Amino acid sequence: MHFVFMGVAGSGKTTVAEHVAARLELPFAEADTFHPEANIRKMSDGTPLTDEDRWPWLRELASWIGGHDTLGKSSVMACSALKREYRELLREGAPGVHFLHMHGPAEVIWGRLEARSDHFMPPALLRSQLETLERLQPDEAGREFDVCTDLATLHGGTLAYVRDHIRPVVP
Repeated sequence: MHFVFMGVAGSGKTTVAEHVAARLELPFAEADTFHPEANIRKMSDGTPLTDEDRWPWLRELASWIGGHDTLGKSSVMACSALKREYRELLREGAPGVHFLHMHGPAEVIWGRLEARSDHFMPPALLRSQLETLERLQPDEAGREFDVCTDLATLHGGTLAYVRDHIRPVVP
């Protein structure tokens, strides 16, 4: 099984995903590190990415998931995965991908973005991400988590979800 912690920038997906990966000793990937320099420059300048910008990046992420699946290893990734079609492409890497959607009110997430200074994405792009976001549908493997809960509860809930769904991957 593979677990993608998804959501808009500032939702806490990386913080929570890193915690779960460390606790379960699973390989972890931060999807932002896979972006080509052109995408990072574009976002840094306040310009939203287009689907054409995203497709090669998403294919590389699917390949990372698939590589771990081939080795029989589960994995954890933090990735926005805002649209269903993006999630479908990530599932092409391996059939057993679950999405843990870190979701909360725009005001809370906006405040988090304004408080951080160590990321290339400016808070102004949050609106674009919220407009693009397609929440998980009932037929998609995964669950939504409220980012307004305290961090210990969020860590516990996501860790329990992953533990309940993880099983050995047969290559």
